[in-house]
Amino acid sequence: MSARDTAPAAWLVITTLDDAGAAEQLAGRLVEAGHAACVHMLPPGRSVYQWQGRIEVDQEVTLLIKTSDEAWPELRAALHDQHPYDTPEIIALPIEDGLPDYLDWIRECTR
Repeated sequence: MSARDTAPAAWLVITTLDDAGAAEQLAGRLVEAGHAACVHMLPPGRSVYQWQGRIEVDQEVTLLIKTSDEAWPELRAALHDQHPYDTPEIIALPIEDGLPDYLDWIRECTR
């Protein structure tokens, strides 16, 4: 059995918001609901992207969200429902390995 045949130890989920206050509120709701163990907010950065046929340049806050495999589906649904963007960036990267105590903590926080 290869590592790809098993569930990841956890997930790192990335999303962006255009307002630091809204990002902090969303992060708090996700942690409080048990969808995420931790949400790390990066300082605002500039995003260049194509939207509806135009090139846009905006300031955005990036959220790095840590969650368990079990909580990922609920986190995805909550992000989709609560995110202010019409088409939010919701990218999930599997965490295949890490410090066991940290991965256990993620699982404990997202039960």
